[in-house]
Amino acid sequence: MGKRTILITGASSGIGKAAAEYLSEKGYGVYGASRTKATGNFSFKTLQMDVNNDDSVNEVISRIINIEGRIDVLINCAGFGLAGSIEDTSVDEAKDLFETNFFGLFRVCKAVIPEMRKRKSGLIINIGSLAGLVPIPFQAFYSSSKYAVESFTEALRIELLPFGIRVVLIEPGDFKTGFTANRKMTAESKVKETYLEKFSKAISIMEQDESNGPPPVKIAELIARIMDDPAPRLRYTAGKLSQILPVKLRNFLPHRLSEYLLMKYYWL
Repeated sequence: MGKRTILITGASSGIGKAAAEYLSEKGYGVYGASRTKATGNFSFKTLQMDVNNDDSVNEVISRIINIEGRIDVLINCAGFGLAGSIEDTSVDEAKDLFETNFFGLFRVCKAVIPEMRKRKSGLIINIGSLAGLVPIPFQAFYSSSKYAVESFTEALRIELLPFGIRVVLIEPGDFKTGFTANRKMTAESKVKETYLEKFSKAISIMEQDESNGPPPVKIAELIARIMDDPAPRLRYTAGKLSQILPVKLRNFLPHRLSEYLLMKYYWL
């Protein structure tokens, strides 16, 4: 196949930026989209696109197709973390998270699929999380949004296989990215004392794991391998074996034991 056109959301930082830079250096035509206008020098074409806005998404995708004639690969990386107990999370805070992490991903897929379907060709890669497989305390809504991406991706893959479109889910563990600094804390979690001590301990462990995680270029390398595979599988886990292995074993352990181990790990 010749030079492929790739659209990556959430390309201003983290996995999205690493993937955009890596694939651009490999010679692909990469468009990196982000909510805020990117500044600085980039090896890929930057676009401003708000995944929470229908008009913004449709306008950008139409522009790329008008220029390139096609979008061969869509990589959905846009998303953020929200920390706080369930009790200390407002409905609006939870909705804001889902608007980006789930509905934003859905919105971009919906806009890209028609062109891929007409050509009977294309690849969609959604970035999920191991947290979508193992719900993380004090990140319930982030885990829930990624669990939703799990189901969405599996159903989408089945629907699009007859049209020659491949759909893949990558489930990263903790990687060293801007995700840590960009994590939002719920308003009440900062002032209410009910969960404060346990919340602070758990978040400190998460931040330590993230800061000691592998670089996001590892995900970019995995994406490149998936793109070269004519028949990629549905799911790919990525990250340290120490995080992937417990997720795999969870299916075989009694729930009470899994629960105990998770609580012990986060000092709960």
